[in-house]
Amino acid sequence: MAELALIDDIRAASRLMVRELGFMDATVAASDYPPSAVHTILEIGIRGPMTSAELGDFLRLEKSSVSRLVRKLIDCGELRETPDENDARSKLLSLTAKGRRTLEALHAFGRQQVRGALAALTAAEQRTVRDGMMLYARALRASRVEETLPR
Repeated sequence: MAELALIDDIRAASRLMVRELGFMDATVAASDYPPSAVHTILEIGIRGPMTSAELGDFLRLEKSSVSRLVRKLIDCGELRETPDENDARSKLLSLTAKGRRTLEALHAFGRQQVRGALAALTAAEQRTVRDGMMLYARALRASRVEETLPR
């Protein structure tokens, strides 16, 4: 079992990262969008077209939240819906040309933010940060998944 001081240090670092990355602001990543919209554009841009249900599962958002979010991004010209060739009842969400430009701006902003932080570290420390963050993210997911399994 992890000791209390270790747990509290990790929690404090997590809160600091959230604040430093701007997730306490109404909009993030030098955009006019809230975090959920930014993550939607990033994930659809990285993973390709997906349904609203897939997006909700991936972002861990409720169906009603996803519906409002998708509608807003369609109205803003960032996303489009097209019929799914494999399932006529479903629509696939994909980025428009504007959405692809927004995606590139988000990538540029995020990369510059990380580049600036990594500049203060040695190459070995940079790899330690990457490896530790990847391990922690996987552990958080595994812990959440295990909690949802029937007992």
